[in-house]
Order: sequence, then C-alpha cells, then structure tokens
Amino acid sequence: MSDEATTHYSAVIDQMTLGLRFLNDTFGPCGRPRVAWHIDPFGHAREHASMFAQMGYDGFFFGRLDYQDRERRKEAKELELLWRASESLSPPTADLFTGILPNGYNPPDGFCWDQSCTDSPIRDDPDLEDFNVHDVVQLFLETAHNQSKIYKTNHIIMTMGSDFQYENANLWYKNMDKLIHYVNGQQAAGSKVNALYSTPSCYLQELHRANSTWALKTDDFFPYADDAHDFWTGYFTSRPALKRYERRSNSLLQTCNQLEVLGGPRSRSGPFGKGSSDFMRRAMGVAQHHDAVSGTEKQHVAYDYARRLATGWDYCQILVMNSLAVLSGSDDMRAFCERLNISVCPLTEFSKMFTMSVYNPLAHPISWYVHLPVNGSAYSVTDAQGKPVTSAVIHISKATQVLRGDRGFAQNELVFQVQAPPLGYSTYSISLLQNRPPPPPPRPKAPLTMQNKYLKVTFDPATGLLSSLSNLETKQSIQLSQNFYWYNASAGNNEESNQPSGAYIFRPNTSTPFIISKTAKIQTVQNGVVQEVRQVFSPWVSQVVRLHEESRELELEWTIGPVPFQDGLGKEVITRLDSSIKTAGYFYTDSNGREVLERRRDYRPTWKLIQSEPIAGNYYPINSRAYIKDKEAQLTVVTDRSQGASSIVDGSLEIMLHRRLLYDDVRGVGEPLNETGEAGAEGLVVRGRLLLTLTPPDTAADTHRPLAQAQVLQPLLSFTEGAPKPSTRLQFSGLQAALPPAVHLLTVSQWDYDSVLLRLEHQYQSGESKAYSQPVTVNLQKLFSQVEVLGATEMSLGANQWKSEMSRLDWRPSTGTATPPPKRPADPSPWEVTLNPMEIRTFLLRVRQS
Repeated sequence: MSDEATTHYSAVIDQMTLGLRFLNDTFGPCGRPRVAWHIDPFGHAREHASMFAQMGYDGFFFGRLDYQDRERRKEAKELELLWRASESLSPPTADLFTGILPNGYNPPDGFCWDQSCTDSPIRDDPDLEDFNVHDVVQLFLETAHNQSKIYKTNHIIMTMGSDFQYENANLWYKNMDKLIHYVNGQQAAGSKVNALYSTPSCYLQELHRANSTWALKTDDFFPYADDAHDFWTGYFTSRPALKRYERRSNSLLQTCNQLEVLGGPRSRSGPFGKGSSDFMRRAMGVAQHHDAVSGTEKQHVAYDYARRLATGWDYCQILVMNSLAVLSGSDDMRAFCERLNISVCPLTEFSKMFTMSVYNPLAHPISWYVHLPVNGSAYSVTDAQGKPVTSAVIHISKATQVLRGDRGFAQNELVFQVQAPPLGYSTYSISLLQNRPPPPPPRPKAPLTMQNKYLKVTFDPATGLLSSLSNLETKQSIQLSQNFYWYNASAGNNEESNQPSGAYIFRPNTSTPFIISKTAKIQTVQNGVVQEVRQVFSPWVSQVVRLHEESRELELEWTIGPVPFQDGLGKEVITRLDSSIKTAGYFYTDSNGREVLERRRDYRPTWKLIQSEPIAGNYYPINSRAYIKDKEAQLTVVTDRSQGASSIVDGSLEIMLHRRLLYDDVRGVGEPLNETGEAGAEGLVVRGRLLLTLTPPDTAADTHRPLAQAQVLQPLLSFTEGAPKPSTRLQFSGLQAALPPAVHLLTVSQWDYDSVLLRLEHQYQSGESKAYSQPVTVNLQKLFSQVEVLGATEMSLGANQWKSEMSRLDWRPSTGTATPPPKRPADPSPWEVTLNPMEIRTFLLRVRQS
C-alpha cells in the first residue's frame, strides 16, 4: 500500500506497474487484481482513486476515515460510495466504487483469535465448563445486525485479522470454521444471517448485483483525524531529508529508464560495467510504502530505505555512463557530484579545465541555472556550439561553508545558465582564467530592490525581509512578506487531550507560532547573472532569496537545523508568506502532483465540521505546489518535496519545512521523531527550495505546470576532467522534435528486448488554461530520433492488460443520471494519438533500436 499524501503520481504509477507485472508474470491473467485494498494509509487522495480507476480496478476499500465523517456516513448509510476522482476526465473514466470498512482493518470486538489476542476461543464441547458457543453466536448475530443498519445492501463485510496477526493462522481458521458452522446453524431457527469466507472482489460483485445507487463524492479524504485533537497531518512533512532524497531518486530513475532505451543494450553492459534500472525501480517501489516516504518509520528503517535508494543510484549511474558513452562516442569517466546543493564537487573545485554534460529528461527544451563549487575567480564557459556563455563567480555563503564542513573546500561558486534539448543532453566546456581579481565580497546590507526583466522584488531595509513582489510582464504587484516560525509541539499533558505531536500527528500547543527573528542579518550579491539576498535569522535558520537574470520565478533556498531542543520543547518549523491577496479563506493544493483541489479554512465539503484543532485541522498535503489567489493575482509556491501546508489567515500561505519532536505520538512508531543527522551532529540540517510565481489567475497554470514538472524531473549533471575529445558528440536529442507544451512524456522504459513502455500525459486540467487545456495530438512514429517505432498497442495505465480488453463494473450515482462509458473520438490515424486534459495514455511500442 503506497502512502497517498506524500507520494508523487509518477512514482505511484511506476510502483503499481512493477507490482502488476510481477502478478501477471507469476499468475497470469487470473491473478490480475480488480480491487484496490488500502486499509492502513492515513487519509486518501483523489488522484490515487483516479489512477486506480484508470488501471482497471472495479473498487477500492480502505479503513481509515475521519471520525466525524465516519459518524455522518453511518447515519446516512454512505460508508459505500461512488468516488468521482477527476474534474477533467469524462465519467466514468475516473469513477471508482469506494467502500469504507466497518472496523478499520480489525475484526469486530470479541472475535480476535490470533495468539496475540485476548478473546476467548470457541469452546464447543458441551461438557466443558467454559462452553461458549451460544454466547459467541449471539454476539456475532448482534454485531451483524448492528452493522447491517449502517450499510445499504443485505451484504456486509467483516475483516477478520489485524496488524501483526496471523502469526498462528491455524488458531484463526479453526475458530472461524466453527463460527461459520454454528452461525449458519441458526438458520433452522429462523436466523437470516449467512456467514461465509469471501474476498473483496466477491463482496464487490454482490454489491454490484444489488443494482443500487451510491452517494457521489468529488473531493478527497484529507485531513484525517481519529479524535478531536488527533489530526494526522504531521507526516506530510516528517523526515524532510528522506522525502527530498526519494524525489531526487525518482528523477534519476526516469533518466535511467530513458537512457536505457536511447543507449540500447550497451547501456546495460558497457565500458563502465553492468548497469541496471531494476535496483532503483524496486527501491523506489518500496519507498512509496505508507510508512516509508511518509516519514513514519523508525529511524533505523529510514536509514535502510535510504541505503536501498543509494544502491539504486550506484547501478543507475553506471547505466547512465554507459549510455552517454554510446551516444557521445566518449568513454571518459564521469563524476555526478551529488552534493552540489551544499557546494561540494571535488572535480570542479580543483580542475582548471572540465566538461559538463546536462541531460534533460523532459520532452521540452530547458533552461537551467547551475551553481558549481570552484576555487578560481573567473572562468570561460562555452556551449556545445563553442559560443561563450555569460557566467559569474560569487563567494560561497557562510551558511553553506558551515553546513558542508570538511566535505568540500571551494571558496566560490560559478553560476551560469545552461540549455538542453528535449530528452537529450548538451555539453559545456569550462576553463579557469588566470590572474583575474577575486569576486567582490557580499555587501552587508539589504538592497531596496532586486530586479530582472520579469520580476521585481523589494525588501524592507529596516528588517531585511521581503516586502513586495511584482510581475513586470503583467504589471502586477502585491505586498509580500516572508519569515520563519515554529509551533510548540504538544507534549500531551494538557486538559483537552493527552495526545502529543509525533511522526504522524501534528498538534501544536497554541495557535500562534513563535517567530524565530523579526529581522535578518543580510549579505547581498548582485551581478549580471544572479542576485542574492542572504538572510540569517538565527544560528539554525538561514535563507537565500535568489533571482537569476532570465528567471520568471523567485527562489527561496532555506536551510534549517539543527533544530534546538535543549529547552525541552519540540518544534514544528514553518515558513509563512503573508500577502495582500484577498483569499476569503480559500487556498489550493495539488493531489499527488496532478490535479489541484480547492481548500477552505475550517470547512469540509461533505460534512459540517466541528473544528477542534484550528491549525492542524487545516493542514493539507502538497506534493508539488500550493497557491492562493483572488480575482487579480495568484501567488503560487512550487516545492521540491512533499510537505504540509495551510492558509491559517487570509492572504497567507504557510508551509511546514522541518520537525523535531521529543515524544512518540502512540501510533506505532514507538520512538520520537528526533532526527540527529550524521554521527556526531547536533541534529539534522535540511536544505530545500521554494519557487514563487506571481501571475494572473487565468494564466497561472501556463507557468506553474511546466515549472513543477521541471522540479520533479531535474536535469542530470555529469562532469569529466579536461576538454572533450574532438570526436565527441556534444549535443543530442532522443526526440525528433519537442512535444507540444501540453504534453508531458511520463514514461519511456525498456519493457523487453524489442519493446518499450511509453506513457504520454496531458498535463493541464480542463479549463485551467486558455492556451493549453485543449486536446492535442502526437504522432508515435515521429517521436524518437534513435528508436524506430514498428508498432504500438494501447494498454491500461498499470500496463498489465490491453486497453481494448479492459472492462470495469459500472456504478450509478444517487444524484444525477447514470453516465455511460464515453465514446471517445477515434484517433486521427493508427500512429496519431489524441490526449484530452489530464489524460494519460499508455502504449507498448514494438521498436528497432539503432
């Protein structure tokens, strides 16, 4: 079961594809699952339901539901419903029957027969003093009758088992055999209860045969609370370093998959050894678990997830080197410099001449700014055509020097803009220029403004904080301030509740966060390539406000930690953006990185909320973006990992960045969320980026959609010593041409020796973009430059069945009329496929690789 709050849709699709293929290969078509079973995840995302529907699932069962929502649904007999999981896809494409289990994932009270349970087994020997058949049967009949009152049909489901059970399956089945026998024996005396062993699929079939109608749901199941002060919204941010590592690993996996196809068989066995995408694919699949990327595992388990990902990196990097050697004609050894975020790269630090390749995993050309650690004061940079590239050298910040310790020794950063073709690479040559003066030192004060031709940012000279943001293209301007705060985590010792904050649960002691500092110590860097305001708020909180010369987004690079705890207070650290935008209680968050949902403070669309936690009860997961808007302006924040976010007061947007807690929240981890970082460290230090855009609301998606995809699938940099050989191919694209702006190349992966799995995605929602929320057509035969496509067959989203053979049960909503399956217009030709907004189409291509 993948987590549903902190997972990115692309990683979930990869995980499901891996698992479904294993089932197909092992059991054949008869082993194809028809029911999704998510009995433990802590809240449920609409995008997950949409994906399950597109994978061919008939139904979806889960156990955890907000306690207030559960009570309302019991009264209305709406514990089983029809979930319409997309506003863009025509019903019933993303419709999914959804059932909420009566006891979570536990058996009814009195019927737990594992060796770890305390319920009495069935004693059916009348000569025994503790003979209890009558009592057990009556309790079961009473339980069944009570459950039947809150479900709609005469079929009800009971889960028999729980977490860490079936350690002794014989005890379970011995007692269940007796239970079924004696319960059904009561039918002779007029009982109408018939008990039988069943499966979720069989149960779902009976519900379908009932030919009933079902309540319709169009929002999601976040946030989840199991009591008035127990909101499971802390895990949206828990273990932020692991969340970032998982996201970076996803990017590398997609690059690895693509280069395995483009480089052909020699990518798997080439000059650098045997490379493989399989290790990373499996490690990423495991990392989607609801106690993995969620951050709700024990510390040693988190280390193990990271170790598995690191092993995947090793094998993928060999594959990447092999493939780039094939494509470029150069077998020079490459370095990948995984710690560039803290300015560590030995090759660039000490080399007087080196080459950098920029691989772009997107299907559109990219422009990207790189910051390389160096010790020289001036460099010559040329692109693949030998043209000079404007660059600048700046001093490395004090915060970065402290953070990296003795892992790197560069004094400066070389900054310049790179460009790379779609699904391809470009090469840059960098040479040290001798006898040049050192870069000017940062100035110790805030500028009144930072400005390029797209954005203007102003600062309050008295505090050193942001004061406004302007879009010079659209002539928009808003007041905007930003600072850092922390909520005091509850220790669970107050009158209202004994619930502490922990890995799962966010429960602040008060609704007012503590400001870390009202002012920031400032250093300023300004040149023709990049402008930076370096802010220090405290010994454990700093930030760089960065504006590159050609950027339409403002970058906030934050560094937090070690979070102090010597005062005995757990801390939930946030950044808050306060603007002049008139939000009226509304804000917007993405669902697993795809469709965006409207949120409203202290409100739930499907029941009347009694709000008992005004902070935690308003937090939602964001996977790639969140925004606030009014009629004139939209402020969008694009993130580099999954986090929790909210708008607690009008005009504001807050994002939780880091957590350090001193108590376990008694939900199964068994230890506090107290990450200590590396050996000998005082605590975990985390660095990340937020990207801010200011746009008119009706064109905002044109900016934030490609920006978010570029953060998920970042270019991969690799470095070689010296100048490239004359025979080296310095630029390459795996596509004949860039795809249309609305189309995202979601998957390019080797399936078998002569077949490739391809997914094309329309990345815009219906109606969100005048320019791009339109159908768009792609020619599969004219897609690749290196790979000849000989045939194409469409598959389900999970790639475990042919699309033409996929059939699903149809369900009728209780509101409106039943919706027949849409008859989509035929594609223009066998090679041309049309994508509608938010549609993903999956193809198995028969190919000939050059």
